[in-house]
Amino acid sequence: MPFASRIPHIAHIARLAVAAAWLSALALQPATADPMAPRNGFPSQPVKFISPFPPGGGNDATARLVTTKLPEIMGQAALVDNRGGAGGNIGAKAVADAKPDGYTVLTSQVSIMAVNPTLYGSPGFDPVKNFVPITQINAAPLALVVEANSPIKSFADLAAKAKASPGKVTYATPGNGTLSHLVGVVLAKDNGVEMTHVPYKGAGPALTDLIGGQVDLMVTSTASVAGFVQNGKLRVLAVTSPRRIGVFAKVPTLEELGNNGARFEDWYGFFAPAGTPPERVAFLNEAIVRTLRLPEVSKLVTDGGSEVVASTPEAFAAQLKQDIERWSRIVKLSGARAD
Repeated sequence: MPFASRIPHIAHIARLAVAAAWLSALALQPATADPMAPRNGFPSQPVKFISPFPPGGGNDATARLVTTKLPEIMGQAALVDNRGGAGGNIGAKAVADAKPDGYTVLTSQVSIMAVNPTLYGSPGFDPVKNFVPITQINAAPLALVVEANSPIKSFADLAAKAKASPGKVTYATPGNGTLSHLVGVVLAKDNGVEMTHVPYKGAGPALTDLIGGQVDLMVTSTASVAGFVQNGKLRVLAVTSPRRIGVFAKVPTLEELGNNGARFEDWYGFFAPAGTPPERVAFLNEAIVRTLRLPEVSKLVTDGGSEVVASTPEAFAAQLKQDIERWSRIVKLSGARAD
């Protein structure tokens, strides 16, 4: 991995800046939301939202985006507790083991709930048995990006180069077994090409090597690359969403480019421990959905390259089931393991 251990995590710094900008923008907004009345005494104390990653990443930033405005609606403080480690498994297990009273909530995402159970084998929790969905926050694509001056100008160029020189095209990802890695495996297989996966310890060093021309391509979240695209350092070849989205509205989707079924979306969402009373789940769902639909919040979600979903618990449960089935097959296809 060229120089990866010595390169600053510029994408991590960028995400910190984005998170700070989000919170600053929200802090300037007046408190216009109408608070909900407690239901059967709930909530009577602050609600803790566990983010299973360190501060500054997308999970943490999303949790803080919601919890900054949520108290105005919920009528109680919303606290973010970062418990990183093991790809999100440590924080997820902490919530699975928590008292099911509605006061402990997990901020989770596709990788934790749909990928980790197969990738790790024994992550310490069951995504269906140990949790009850509250709401899906958003849906966001991954992006295929190259350095701005790369001779690869389009997805067709990428496919042609990979076919002409099997294994010579390198694609960077934030790590082995990530959604980015798994999408790369599927795309190579579906297009009948061979590309070489170069895993990094996070998006930062991968982006640095991509910009420096040491790898050909990167597959990563739109949030990680938006700033570099806007300042002209990177070019986006395609996005993995089923439709064009947000600030990437001019970028074609993989399906538009002939990759049928190539719909891969990341999401963030909230979960409570299994056994949490349904009326408390319903209260949290309503409060969070109302928060997500505040204009100042929904705009920041869209500006970050994703779409607000704000689903019902039932719809989120159905989405989770579908994603578990799909990503478990893809993990097995990739051969990736983390234990």
